[in-house]
Amino acid sequence: MKSYRTKREHFYSGIKNFWPDLYGEEYALYDISTINHKEAEAIRISTERIGKIFFKVTDLLRNVDLDTLRELGYPGETLDFIRLKTMNMESVIARLDLIKTENTYKCIEINSDTPTFIKELFSVNGAVANQFGYGNPNEGFEEQLARAVRTAVTASAKWLNEIEPYIVFTAHEDNIEDRNTVLYLQELYGLPSRFIALDKLRIVPGNGLYDQMGRRIDILYRQTFPIEGLIMDEDETGNKIGLWLLELVKTKKLAIINPPAAFLLQNKAVQAVIWGLHENNAAFFTNEEHKWIEDYFLPTYLEAEPFHEKQVSYVKKPIFGREGDTVQIFSSTGKLLMEEKHKTYMDVPSIFQQYIELPTVSYHSEKGKQSGHILTGSFLVNGKASALGYRVGGKITNNLSCFLPVGLA
Repeated sequence: MKSYRTKREHFYSGIKNFWPDLYGEEYALYDISTINHKEAEAIRISTERIGKIFFKVTDLLRNVDLDTLRELGYPGETLDFIRLKTMNMESVIARLDLIKTENTYKCIEINSDTPTFIKELFSVNGAVANQFGYGNPNEGFEEQLARAVRTAVTASAKWLNEIEPYIVFTAHEDNIEDRNTVLYLQELYGLPSRFIALDKLRIVPGNGLYDQMGRRIDILYRQTFPIEGLIMDEDETGNKIGLWLLELVKTKKLAIINPPAAFLLQNKAVQAVIWGLHENNAAFFTNEEHKWIEDYFLPTYLEAEPFHEKQVSYVKKPIFGREGDTVQIFSSTGKLLMEEKHKTYMDVPSIFQQYIELPTVSYHSEKGKQSGHILTGSFLVNGKASALGYRVGGKITNNLSCFLPVGLA
């Protein structure tokens, strides 16, 4: 496979600020899967419909009592924060994870707070498709993304009543994927701003967030720093600096992007709320929306009993888990069939969702020709369907899954 390795290294070396390898393993494949226009359009139609359901429920959750939010697993420290509406859109950049079935796409989760896989689909995918002689199914969506970033910054400035806000993009300096994803978004933004690593920022509680030079920051673009991690953040003396930052947002001394509502959506228990309303034929959804839920969502509950009663296989997922971490697959009798080896979220409440198999695909890699399970990622940008693409890996899609570029057949 020397030829494959050489071609891959040569090609990806020509793409600036990218990470073809992660964790010492091949990540971006030098291969292509194909899709036709009809299939791409089907993904985007399903994406917009799913998005409309999620966004409608967000407004409902923003207005329920605090005890209900606690029961759904939202950390107590975030309850006032997630009710804030700092812009019209609930999430600027969100990614749906979809599984293709015989006649539709099923949504297994929404990554609304800090989705990655952005540069891969909006930028790199087109270069690979061109290399292999195919069209790019994501043609034109990079400009849509750039407009969305600029619109989000403008909306945040308006919320703060700032005419010339100081905008900082941030990420962990030592995480190549996070850092380069954020730098890519900053490049698309294209207007005056700075990139400053997270550890260089300084918080004065009740006053503001500052850069190294003591200049106060108005808007923080924190694409890869999740709220559930932020609330645990402490400095070397034990000060709860993450909670200080949330307080700055609540008191309008700072705006953040993605906005607070994105974390409201990030909780996988939202899917249990959606399914519960659907199962009870709630008038909250129109008849058309009930059909969308039936078509594109999976039965999801806060307990496993419904699957035991119906003898249906299911997945147990932590409500704020990421990258397949702590996910378990159970048989129709409740027997554990498979679990992800990483168990970071054992203390986090879980949801239980009907299990469906990921489709399989053959692809080339440095290890030769392989077969893997394919998960479709489809972006919602300011509520509109956008770039799409594939990750391939095991039955549980984790952080070692590979990026498989897609071209228009």
